[in-house]
Amino acid sequence: MWELFLACSRVGLSGFGGVLPLLRHLLVEERRLMSGADFNALLGLCQFLPGSNVVNLAVCVGARFHGARGAVVATAGLLLGPFLVMMALATAYGEWGHLAVVQDMLRGVAAAGAGLLFATALKMARNVPERWIYLPFAALMLVALVILRLPLPPLMLALLGVTGLIAYRRGRRAARLAMTAKTES
Repeated sequence: MWELFLACSRVGLSGFGGVLPLLRHLLVEERRLMSGADFNALLGLCQFLPGSNVVNLAVCVGARFHGARGAVVATAGLLLGPFLVMMALATAYGEWGHLAVVQDMLRGVAAAGAGLLFATALKMARNVPERWIYLPFAALMLVALVILRLPLPPLMLALLGVTGLIAYRRGRRAARLAMTAKTES
């Protein structure tokens, strides 16, 4: 349990603008506690739960290895250090936030966070079977959000319907092929 707390604390204290890339690196690449596909599936579940995806992930990972106590320990490890740091930074920002050097530093940190998130998305894409199917949807979402500036919730619902229909048809086709192969043998 102590190791779980320290590992989550290290992840929580290492990230600015999001620790998902660091948590994935810890769980999949460094400690090899789960595969990339398992991480993707767990993250998919956590995205549908209310609250922060990373906190939800900490709860699920902690519970997976140590039950309810592990969920509490992992979440506390992930959040305690950043909470204390944020209290100190909020105080400092209140005092010096108007300075140009502070604003420049924050822009640099935001750019680094965006780069980490993009790199993690590319690593996660490696574990998605038949990922070419999803590329048109990602491109469509990017165009709709960035260029057309359409609101996210209706876009997600519309694309959910389209992708659900495609998945349903692919499933039916696979079932028909399996049934045909079974009757021929």
